Amino acid sequence: MRILHTSDWHIGRTFHGVDLLADQSAALAAIARIVTERAVDVVVVAGDVYDRSIPGADAVTVCNDGFEAIRSAGAAIVATSGNHDSPVRLGAAASFAAHGGLHLITRLSGIDRPVVLDDDHGPVAFYGIPYLEPEITRAELGIPDARSHQDVLDAAMARVRADAASRGGRHVVLAHAFVVDGEPSESERSISVGGVETVAAGTFDGADYVALGHLHSPQTVTEHVRYSGSLLPYSFGERHHRKAVWLVDLDGDGLHRVERVDLPTVRELSQLTGTLDDLLADPGYGPAEDHYVAAVLTDRARPVDAMRRLQARFPHAVHVQWERPDTASEGSYREKVRGRTDLEVASTFVSDVRSEPSEREVRWMEQALRDADRRRGVGDEQATPGDDRAEVSA
Repeated sequence: MRILHTSDWHIGRTFHGVDLLADQSAALAAIARIVTERAVDVVVVAGDVYDRSIPGADAVTVCNDGFEAIRSAGAAIVATSGNHDSPVRLGAAASFAAHGGLHLITRLSGIDRPVVLDDDHGPVAFYGIPYLEPEITRAELGIPDARSHQDVLDAAMARVRADAASRGGRHVVLAHAFVVDGEPSESERSISVGGVETVAAGTFDGADYVALGHLHSPQTVTEHVRYSGSLLPYSFGERHHRKAVWLVDLDGDGLHRVERVDLPTVRELSQLTGTLDDLLADPGYGPAEDHYVAAVLTDRARPVDAMRRLQARFPHAVHVQWERPDTASEGSYREKVRGRTDLEVASTFVSDVRSEPSEREVRWMEQALRDADRRRGVGDEQATPGDDRAEVSA
């Protein structure tokens, strides 16, 4: 049996406010092509099918179109829910969908009721362990004192092993969890609620293959336990990732081989650093013109309308920040202001957040400080009581 291990589709996710549905649709079409080209029998999705518990209508459409393309390409689909999904909503039509080859395992009561699919060597049981929140699932699992993800996954796997032993043969486990030694990325939402979030790889001992979800980079925990990662990069911290899926072959004895299949890059990510004028003019930045761009501007003064100007050259620029090259961050605030006048402190603040204040702006700050002293009864006693009007003309 040939299995394609995927996870963390996050359909409906935005990227710095930009809609990614077209990119996600392209990634799912690539999955369907792999199914056709590599004669895949089963595609597994190890959680986080959607990015939110109540996905928008357009996200549901893209996801359903992806499911249909994969089924039309010839593969059955087995999916479980992650911490971003609503298990109830994702699995609402699970019984009906199973007749069409889409098997959704989202309920705790279903973790020891596998999807059983056959190949030339006999049956293969697919067990789906949806994301398990310790505080919510410990009672149903019969471990009322459990506090950690390790506790609840141990209990879940005990049920899986008991059922697998009664059936015999080969079995695959899908789980959404943070396994020890896995490397996280910026775009993963922490699942540490109600206890320690990590679990040991040995938790899944006995399975012929364990398809993990939650971490967004493809990685091997052990030969039998792997993360496929997300379909797309969902943060600039993932810009150096090469997204991939695992092609898993089972023979009559269990796991035969695993092959990494890189996914096509829908749109690359670039992080550019320099002055705004340099970014707009330097031909060396030409390759980034079709990328999602995050720009770190190093101009001495904060550029006006920087994002609009960047998007004139980089239409997919999504993030911009300004970092003055000479801004000192060392030392405490107390050390920075010690021995300085109020006017010097105010002027430095303006310089740090914008640019050097003009002479007129310095006079405005002087007047504002005098007004503040006057209201506190400090300074010029000859000033007209109640006269708070600025003495510096605009």
